Amino acid sequence: MRTWPARRWAAAAAVAVIAALVIGVPTGVVPTPFYTRMTPVLWWNYPVWLVSSVLEGLLVATYVRVGRAEAPEAAPTGQPRTARALGAGLLSAFAVGCPICNKLVVLAIGVSGALSYFAPVQPVLALASVALLVHALVRRLRTATVCQVAS
Repeated sequence: MRTWPARRWAAAAAVAVIAALVIGVPTGVVPTPFYTRMTPVLWWNYPVWLVSSVLEGLLVATYVRVGRAEAPEAAPTGQPRTARALGAGLLSAFAVGCPICNKLVVLAIGVSGALSYFAPVQPVLALASVALLVHALVRRLRTATVCQVAS
């Protein structure tokens, strides 16, 4: 990442801001008049939200070409890696979201179940999402350095 040009860093910053908004606004971590969270934001929601957003930005930046003469980055065979990264971002939203505001969880286990069973699992979801994003980023960075095309 030390050799990344400004173009990649700009993409990383832009995607990190977009990810922060996409995760933060619907989950109520970012207070807006559009949505009122029914449970308070917990202290650990903020670091998970920020770390997830930054990792999403860095991960997307690895897909940005850095030069005209450079060969395109190695494309994954199929879409499972990209889907896993998007899944990790979605997992971040479930981790920092209001447990009783999530209609899928409430539909599946009810309000009391969401507070009793889903809320205690949210920190585990947060750790899993950050671990998946770190894993995806490390694999992308290793692939980019190992699979370079000679000029």
